[in-house]
Amino acid sequence: MQYPQQTMQRAIRAVRCSPFQRQLFADMRSQQVSLQAIAGPTGVEKHYTQSPLAEMAVESALLWLMQVGLLRREVDGQGLTDSFRLTPLGRELIEVEPAWMPPTLGDRLQNILSRLRLPG
Repeated sequence: MQYPQQTMQRAIRAVRCSPFQRQLFADMRSQQVSLQAIAGPTGVEKHYTQSPLAEMAVESALLWLMQVGLLRREVDGQGLTDSFRLTPLGRELIEVEPAWMPPTLGDRLQNILSRLRLPG
């Protein structure tokens, strides 16, 4: 599927600025990953993060990646779960090398402004 350039740029910027490592996205490509597997020391052990993150910080970052269109929340018979997977956009993006470059100051500022933008 072909995505608009602006969508891809925003998604690349979101990945660059996220606290997550490439391994998390690689695992999300083939399986669901739970919030508890990412938060705290477990996330560091699994190479999902560089340092332990609080569950609230992880959830906030994951929800932003959902808004950008990279992730979706898994659903079971009971409803939404605390697990996430890549969307088709996310699958395409993890193959793009610019997504893994360190964020620039401009990337960080644009990402913050995008997150603060009011709906509508």
